[in-house]
Amino acid sequence: MDVVALLGIGLLTGVTTVAFGFGGGFVTVPVVVWADRALGPDAMRVATATSALVMVAGAGLATAVTPRRVLAALRGCGPLLLLLVAGASAGALLARLAPAGLAHWAFVGYVVLTVADVLLRPGFLRPRRGVEPDGTGAPRPLSPVLGAPIGAVAAFLGVGGSVMTVPAMRRAGHPMRVATALANPLTLAVALPTAAVCLAPAAPAAGGTPVHLVGLVDVRSAAALLAASLPVIVLLRRHPPRVPDGVHAWAYVGLLAAVAVAMVLTGR
Repeated sequence: MDVVALLGIGLLTGVTTVAFGFGGGFVTVPVVVWADRALGPDAMRVATATSALVMVAGAGLATAVTPRRVLAALRGCGPLLLLLVAGASAGALLARLAPAGLAHWAFVGYVVLTVADVLLRPGFLRPRRGVEPDGTGAPRPLSPVLGAPIGAVAAFLGVGGSVMTVPAMRRAGHPMRVATALANPLTLAVALPTAAVCLAPAAPAAGGTPVHLVGLVDVRSAAALLAASLPVIVLLRRHPPRVPDGVHAWAYVGLLAAVAVAMVLTGR
């Protein structure tokens, strides 16, 4: 049943990678915590590590099949990408050393704060003045100084950074379809060093469990999630659904709220 559930969530992961730029993190972390519940408090560590590997493949594929004209918006963002890598490396190392339960409730807290932020602060559901929802206007580039904190928080929580970069790019003036597409290469910059750290040899999380670990990565769960998600990413990138910008933004908020509830339930 766990494998069937993972395959089902893998399909959803593919959809959210394309539709919301998540790369899988916010969807895969709760389900891997559930699938690896036999590990007890260490399930969260394994979930964030597994999420990082899933995001490398998912965000990498989504970036590869994104039109070049869309990715051109990231020209000149080299310093931002380098700081994302540096921050992610530090965050991943910290995640291996921190108490097992800390990341779980930090994840919940961050999602709740993000939902409150996008609901209450202008610029996400309501575009900033001078920029229309269809992207007309002059989007601002993301500041490189955001790279290190985004990378560190994203790697520590296993979320890839899209929950921070999508609202930031939305407030910079990008429509949802562009903000979510650009989130994938930024997620890749976070996920690559995080996965490298998490694949390094680690002490067994719990003896006698059926979890197949390489470092802190549950390779069985990762394989099931990727088997279902990668074909969906290719399909939706080639045939993107047409969703009104406002509906797209509200769906993003709704998914974050659902993930927060799921993480609270798995933490009981």
